[in-house]
Amino acid sequence: MLMREYRKEEKPRERFLQDGPESLSDQELFALLLRTGTKEESVLQMANRLMDAFEELRLLKEASIEELTAIKGIGEAKAMQLLAAVELGRRIHRVNNQERYVIRSPEDGAKYCMEEMRFLTQEHFVCLYLNTKNQVLHKRTIFIGSLNASIVHPREIFKEAFRRSAASIICLHNHPSGDPAPSKEDIEVTKRLVECGKIIGIDLLDHLIIGEHKYVSLKEKGYL
Repeated sequence: MLMREYRKEEKPRERFLQDGPESLSDQELFALLLRTGTKEESVLQMANRLMDAFEELRLLKEASIEELTAIKGIGEAKAMQLLAAVELGRRIHRVNNQERYVIRSPEDGAKYCMEEMRFLTQEHFVCLYLNTKNQVLHKRTIFIGSLNASIVHPREIFKEAFRRSAASIICLHNHPSGDPAPSKEDIEVTKRLVECGKIIGIDLLDHLIIGEHKYVSLKEKGYL
């Protein structure tokens, strides 16, 4: 570890105790998890390199042990500490969302999945299955890959709706580019699912496209 003295404002532990975790930057929170640096660099410098390697928080969510230990100064123990923290955050978020979340608007639907879906590097097509009170009964990723009407088969979507005794469905998929503007395929898939839902008696309430901190509702755009 470096032997130089740090100013008070450079000591994450002291600031954590005095002002709480919300007062710390992402770099400082990483430093607390890593705990120690090396002879060549401080733990804060190591945390900064970690953030650079994974584009801050964006890619760390899907990082592997091998990717983390490839970074100089991070062994298996530090890598496991980081991934354990990521997994705990994921589980806490999942528990909060499972308390029968009610969707009353497109914004509610987007909020339910935004933090999980906006980081994905591939397109994920997700369905939310709702009861008669618009409470979320179940969430399922139907497929991963570029949206295509021949791939998003209504059978897979509505089969799960029957299993869950769902009254309605909300579909979501992300655009890894961050731009949620609907494509021609997005619109075609939506219209096909609406038609199938009317025949079966399970309404498609909306199809939301998730971007970077923004979304588009195809219902609000008039496609439902």
